[in-house]
Amino acid sequence: MPRVRRGFKARRRRNRVLKHAKGYYGARRKAFHVAIEQVHNAWQDAYKHRRTKKREYRRLWIARINAAARSNGINYSQFISGLKRSNIALDRKVLAEIAYSDPGGFRAVVEAID
Repeated sequence: MPRVRRGFKARRRRNRVLKHAKGYYGARRKAFHVAIEQVHNAWQDAYKHRRTKKREYRRLWIARINAAARSNGINYSQFISGLKRSNIALDRKVLAEIAYSDPGGFRAVVEAID
């Protein structure tokens, strides 16, 4: 009696996992049982890091805004509260970009909140 080789669906499932495992080292890319474990771990890490990326960018923006604000003689918390009082609706991403690429424009924003 010939051995059972499974069918189209099983091969498609294996190939889909191995396609995701491309670029991994050694058996992690070639052996299905090792590759599926590695792919699942990679998916978990990707899920987690999509969320931490948002936190890290916000921290970077705040650090840039704080540095630019301090060079203009005001600290970060005073600057943000001044923006809210003056009804200037710029988010941290835009403020960080202005602080990084256009220091004169950032100085104008700081002067507008006084």
